[in-house]
Amino acid sequence: MAMPDSSPALCGVLPVFQTPWHDDETLDVETLEREIDWLFGHGADGIVLAMVSEVLRLSSEEREELAATACRLAAGRGAVVISVGAESAKVAERHARHAEASGAQALMAIPPVAVALGEAELRGYYARILEAVRIPVVVQDASGYVGRPMSIELQAGLLEAFGPERVLFKPEAAPIGPRLSALRDATGGRARIFEGTGGIALVDSHRRGVAGTMPGADLIRALVPLWRALEAGDTAKADRIHGPLAALVSLQTSLDAFLAVEKHLLVRQGVFRSERVRGPVGYVLDAETRREVDRLFDRLLEAAEG
Repeated sequence: MAMPDSSPALCGVLPVFQTPWHDDETLDVETLEREIDWLFGHGADGIVLAMVSEVLRLSSEEREELAATACRLAAGRGAVVISVGAESAKVAERHARHAEASGAQALMAIPPVAVALGEAELRGYYARILEAVRIPVVVQDASGYVGRPMSIELQAGLLEAFGPERVLFKPEAAPIGPRLSALRDATGGRARIFEGTGGIALVDSHRRGVAGTMPGADLIRALVPLWRALEAGDTAKADRIHGPLAALVSLQTSLDAFLAVEKHLLVRQGVFRSERVRGPVGYVLDAETRREVDRLFDRLLEAAEG
């Protein structure tokens, strides 16, 4: 079923917001509101609740509180995409129904990560989510961080079964470019695909026909100018931005590394008050890496805003 005409378009720059915590690790709603205002103020086309929002470290009740709050704070300003993936189809269906009722324009779902699933089980998992709601579902192959790659045939089969208005994609399995093109070609060019590597593959992915990008929130001041340069065919500007962007993102080699760098840069930009990440964590930003992050971020802003 197609999206209602009144729904914001799912395209362009849709940053995944980071979740701010008080010292007792409860949700800091005031800072979250400031973050979402800041993102839209810098040209975001919508917001996404996903992996770097720390969804895997939330209870079901906390996920639903965060989803409802994000939908409320972003209402009327752009698309809201809510991650609903879970270790069981029943819990994923619960999150999907709640997100739709809260006003999300689309859902996103990673596969279960604790068990290696056969394709029939994985197809059934996504079918249950899609059948529970009317809004689109972004199928996220998050195997760059967790799990294992999903086959092109499985993904194309979901689109064939439910249609291109209901099934969208965020492929993150390596090699990014060739697999993106394979998915595009397997669906006859009908698949709407989003880049999901923090922007490091955006220039190449744009040439292959992506509808948008879902980067971290911290680099919004560079990602919007980069996307607009690509859309305008300004290759020179895109390349100037992409160089320091790729160097910066390449320092983030795990999910926890993304969290550490992104929260550091949000504090630096006056958006967050704390770099707190829910633990246990597998990565800590040391002083020398912090200095390199700051150096590359300065270069990135100079390229994007110059």
